[in-house]
Amino acid sequence: MSTTRSDGGPGTGRHSSGARAPHPAETPNPAQVTEADLDAMSQEQLARLAANLDDVEVVHNANPWPIPGTRAEKRAARSVALWFLISAVCGLAFLVAFLAWPHEYRAPGDPGYVMYALYTPVIGTTLGLGILALGVAVIQYVKKFFPEEVSIQQRHGGPSDEVARRTVIAQLQQAGKDTGIGRRGMILGTAGLATGVFAVGLGVAAVAPLVRNPWKGGPDAALWHSGWRPVNGETVYLRYDTGDPSEIVLVRPEDQEPGSMMTVFPFRESERGNEEALLNALRRSDNPTMLIRFRPGTVFVPAPGHEGLNYGDYVAYSKVCTHLGCPASLFESQTNRILCPCHQSQFVATEHARPVFGPAARPLPQLPITVNDAGYLVATGDFDGPVGPAFWEMGKI
Repeated sequence: MSTTRSDGGPGTGRHSSGARAPHPAETPNPAQVTEADLDAMSQEQLARLAANLDDVEVVHNANPWPIPGTRAEKRAARSVALWFLISAVCGLAFLVAFLAWPHEYRAPGDPGYVMYALYTPVIGTTLGLGILALGVAVIQYVKKFFPEEVSIQQRHGGPSDEVARRTVIAQLQQAGKDTGIGRRGMILGTAGLATGVFAVGLGVAAVAPLVRNPWKGGPDAALWHSGWRPVNGETVYLRYDTGDPSEIVLVRPEDQEPGSMMTVFPFRESERGNEEALLNALRRSDNPTMLIRFRPGTVFVPAPGHEGLNYGDYVAYSKVCTHLGCPASLFESQTNRILCPCHQSQFVATEHARPVFGPAARPLPQLPITVNDAGYLVATGDFDGPVGPAFWEMGKI
């Protein structure tokens, strides 16, 4: 096998007779190439040797800019750098919007609603444009500065030998040299800026939701209260959703059969005729509540310190699973278990919705209910715990 030419560089990887040399997997560590030979080779020679060892024949390799520093090359470099710069600006805009844009819920018509409604479109648009610009920049760089190369490689199996492992790094370095990335400071700078901004932005986006302050807003903090919270002493009724937000159907105890479950939402008389308020009560994520009526004789076990939240055989629990917020709204009347279809968590309805299976580790929050003088089921307060998945600062409830 001949692996060096008379000038000391890698050959074509063929025998002197013209036949193709065996693949390294068949003849590992060719005797003709020693460590001393490798140390004496230039980076370009090592890169060519790497191709030969992989049984690759380079048929055509043309530098797109044979004369460096031309005006056309500089225009191409500025074009690529511009796309990287656009990506960096969009990434910075995403980071600023994610951190500073008003994101807390505002009802339609309330001050700040427009800014709240634009939060998701703004962060989605800036992130999308940033990723798009980054992709365009990379594609433009490959199309404008990578050599036009046509190579043919034979298919072989087996592990790489020591020579192949040492030369592949040189091959990668030679590729960088051929594309001129090392001398294109403007492209390197803008590419580094774009990828750096995106790395910071994605890191912040991943960590920020985990460190939300649950006490922001004091007693009105959103994580501690739901739409069932009494306001100015006004009665909060249990309302059944008929599919028409403007239709008000209040719930009486006799409306529900033993061993059944229905979904209810909060309603206040001050909201009657207010389409936005009625719709918001149905759509607010922490409002959906399951009202369960046990069969006569069923024993209910309240949570310690939370007695008196049920009304006879009637109990009300949040439908938002305490694992990841899925709708835990499947009720198995024979076993009195509530099931979450997403990750199979199960809660015992007769034992204050205590979790007994699956990943959920916290009971479903219970809504205190009673019947008023008019015979309607009403809530006497908010849930006995935060609705939805637990968070670090919540502590034990």
